[in-house]
Amino acid sequence: MSSNNENLAMQRIAKLVDENSFMEIGSLVTARSTDFNLTAAKTPSDGVIIGHGLIDGNLVFIYSQDASVLNGTIGEMHARKIASVYDMAMKMGAPVIGFIDCGGIRLQESFDALDGFGQIYAKEVAANGVIPQICGVFGNCGGGLSVVPALCDFAFIEESKGRMFVNSPDSIEGNRVEKCDTASAKFQSENNGCVDSYGSEDEIIAEIRALVSLLPSNNEGDPYTDSCEDDLNRACNSMAEMKEDPRFLLAEIADDHNFFEVKKNFAKNMVTGFVRLNGMTVGAIANCSVVYDEEGKKAEEFDISLTAKGCEKAAEFVEFCDAFSIPVLSLTNVNGFKNCMCSEKRLAKALAKLTYALSNASVAKVNLVTGKAFGSAYVVMNSKSIGADLVYAYPDAKIGMMEPKLAAKIMYPEADSAELDTKADEYDKLQSSVASAAAHGYVDLIIDPVDTRKYLVAAFEMLYTKYEYKPEKKHGTK
Repeated sequence: MSSNNENLAMQRIAKLVDENSFMEIGSLVTARSTDFNLTAAKTPSDGVIIGHGLIDGNLVFIYSQDASVLNGTIGEMHARKIASVYDMAMKMGAPVIGFIDCGGIRLQESFDALDGFGQIYAKEVAANGVIPQICGVFGNCGGGLSVVPALCDFAFIEESKGRMFVNSPDSIEGNRVEKCDTASAKFQSENNGCVDSYGSEDEIIAEIRALVSLLPSNNEGDPYTDSCEDDLNRACNSMAEMKEDPRFLLAEIADDHNFFEVKKNFAKNMVTGFVRLNGMTVGAIANCSVVYDEEGKKAEEFDISLTAKGCEKAAEFVEFCDAFSIPVLSLTNVNGFKNCMCSEKRLAKALAKLTYALSNASVAKVNLVTGKAFGSAYVVMNSKSIGADLVYAYPDAKIGMMEPKLAAKIMYPEADSAELDTKADEYDKLQSSVASAAAHGYVDLIIDPVDTRKYLVAAFEMLYTKYEYKPEKKHGTK
């Protein structure tokens, strides 16, 4: 270990890994450049500590920037150390975790420092889809360095000192920090989709530990990450009341009621995260119309419609799951598309991305219709039409083209209210009922909400050996 074990960079590593498991590498490396009196500055480890350790017995590789050394700036040797961590992690098939606390590029090293940025980018790209990449932002992460967490699979930011930006708020025309702090943890978490969560340093490190325990170490790993002592047939007695907020629903079906949400503050009308079912990690995407607080009261409400941000969030998550052979569960409760100017600008492209991600994914895919499933929005949400292996639905679910009353108004524009009610009722029974959808083969089984856990565990167990042939191609374009 480094002799400098009292600095923040080392303290963060010690909190992250199992006790006494961290082994430092390259502790004697210092800055190589001598320009602009750089030799006069002490540069222990060149401002970044690297090495490997264990999280719940799982091997991980770590780099942690030391802001006390040249403000944590990235120079030639600093970047080489981070690149070497990636090289070792790729050889060993283990996750990389980076702790960012950096003043940006080291001006004294100019071209060499820029090349260092490029080397880090290239290593991240090479590792994408091969090993999980996780980062925590504990200080400044600005300019070109903001690309690093954006290239990672998961990113967390400290709520008070963490700052992430391409351009600082004060450099944006007409803006000031006090007006809108675009670098703040809250802004980044809620607006750009790069940040999965924010909180205190200890909370972030705890979340990273929990996340690592859920994920396979590499793209050839097994989604079974843990044994299960929870009753596989456990009744889910409150499922019917929870379906508006799928966070509660997912926690109810999960082993030991544990649901790990990602990108929790971004596009809240679409929930993404991980659960375990009989010890198997499963990725979940779910439509959300209500957010309940800890006291069970409604904190936020949304239309049950697909939005551009929600689709982009879900698509990115599904692509991660597919890359690491993690099965996908979707919870569908949607009645159409968001009707606004932003939707007309972005939604079609976002819908295409989600459709592509789900249809292209070769992992096991199960869809549970918990409420409404209308129109093309239903098709996009992991329907059997685009490749779901199994589709379940609750008895009171509605599946069809649109709301029955709206359909009746379109088909019978001259009808009075009494006739419209009659026609809407007929349409509901023939074209919107879950029983009718099942009769046409679009729903495999209608299940009681109480039995949700039992059926989902059985579904993913059956689909464990799924193999799907895909036409050979270099890569997709969506």
